[in-house]
Amino acid sequence: MARLVECVPNFSEGRDKQVIDAISAAISETPGCSLLDVDPGASTNRTVYTFVGPPEAVVEGALNAARRAFGLMDMSKHSGEHPRTGALDVCPFVPVQNVSMDDCVRCADEFGRKLAEMLRVPVYLYGEAARSDSRRSLPSLRSGEYEALPEKLKRAEWAPDFGPALFVPSWGATVTGARKFLIAYNVNLIGTKEQAHRISLDIREQGRGKDQPGLLKKVQGMGWYLEEANLAQVSTNILDFELTPLHAVYEEICRDAEELKLPVVGSQIVGLIPLKALLDSADFYIKRDQLFIIEEEHKVRLVISKLGLDSLGPFNPKERIIEYMVKSQEEGGLISLSLQQFVHSVGARTAAPGGGSVSAAIAALGAALGAMVGQMTYGKRQFENLDSVMRRLIPPFHQAMNELLRMVDADSTAFSSYMAALKMPRNTAEEMKRREAAMQEGLQQAVAVPLALAEKISILWPPLRQMVQYGNIGCKSDAQVAAKALETAVFGAYYNVLINLKDVSDEAFKLATQRRVCELLQEARDNVTSILDAADKRP
Repeated sequence: MARLVECVPNFSEGRDKQVIDAISAAISETPGCSLLDVDPGASTNRTVYTFVGPPEAVVEGALNAARRAFGLMDMSKHSGEHPRTGALDVCPFVPVQNVSMDDCVRCADEFGRKLAEMLRVPVYLYGEAARSDSRRSLPSLRSGEYEALPEKLKRAEWAPDFGPALFVPSWGATVTGARKFLIAYNVNLIGTKEQAHRISLDIREQGRGKDQPGLLKKVQGMGWYLEEANLAQVSTNILDFELTPLHAVYEEICRDAEELKLPVVGSQIVGLIPLKALLDSADFYIKRDQLFIIEEEHKVRLVISKLGLDSLGPFNPKERIIEYMVKSQEEGGLISLSLQQFVHSVGARTAAPGGGSVSAAIAALGAALGAMVGQMTYGKRQFENLDSVMRRLIPPFHQAMNELLRMVDADSTAFSSYMAALKMPRNTAEEMKRREAAMQEGLQQAVAVPLALAEKISILWPPLRQMVQYGNIGCKSDAQVAAKALETAVFGAYYNVLINLKDVSDEAFKLATQRRVCELLQEARDNVTSILDAADKRP
């Protein structure tokens, strides 16, 4: 999988379409950059751009966007609801895929240095890239906003991290840094700006000051009024959605609004959102309201409905969830092929995909059949006494189905890593040493995937036995096929582990792995025998 960094530059222009489009074009035209979202706001007079790419590409894309904006924007004439210090107000770098936070810190350093050299403007570092604790917080750096910059830049404590300590009226200052995913989330109220701000003071971590902290950790907030929508918003930045989830912010604002007798009329995501943030909120509502939902698509739809995310405009998950957007930018892999294409790719004159990928595909089909039997039982009147049993049995199969599908590509990728190691140069002792180390690592990866496959199937034997006992009798043959498919997949995993294990030099690893895969194979044989016997005994 590619190395991907997300860059989310916020420009202080949300009304002039020509300027907004020119900045978009500068990003899109940068090789390696994929522009995923452009979200302008008239009242805030601000546009949030979201794009992804390899680290080097996103730095270049951000620089190109800034260069294009420099000749088009004039901060001395800017006004809007959103706090700001400059034309390119803030430019964070966020790890997405196969990159670390340190990689993003390096992106911020490089971008800040090059931006200051290119435009001769002051640049500050914040978040994980900050060089002092006093500069970690974006609101702290924005204190006084653009209007305070001329005086701030005269003071030593406000010396920029890059560039001259000089006020550039048309630009102001830029803040750049590295951070986790930030969710820009606004809750709509029929009320006034002052009422929305009152609620924001109660819920944001900063609260009303040192002596009056707010309720929600890692949440920033303020109130404003959206003239174009004729409503107020409690505008929040959720800095750590795993600590304070999306639904926690919404529910707390609803409680405060109820006390003030104010109606909440939906909410809004600005920019993109991680899938996990929506699924975490879905799990909350599913548990709270005792719902039975297992499909990812339905969970996302539930959250859109519960939070009213489409209240100010359509919320298309394919265009708003970052994983879906990134996925659409990449090759789909084996599992995106049609069945016919997959079979033909297996039958081609190539070593991969091979037995490992086929085993994973068979396992996924076995798990899917288990889920199907449950779905054909659940919700039917003649089996209504089994609804609670099926609500417990279906989810493990559904989850395993998706995880096993991903292993179709994982097996092929692991094998490719080993093949790449074989092609490494071996002209010197040092090159031979590096090649051998890479080969051993590749072999252990090639062993790990089928072993994990067998471990995943191991979890399914108990629910499959119960599914055979209680499931719709009309689906008995489907449960039987599921059992044999899962057993076949374990056999495939066993053979793939052994063939790669023979060349592993770590004897302790070899013995432990061989012992475990033999246990898993015997477990599969025993379970399939008992499950098929149980099926035969049902009328």
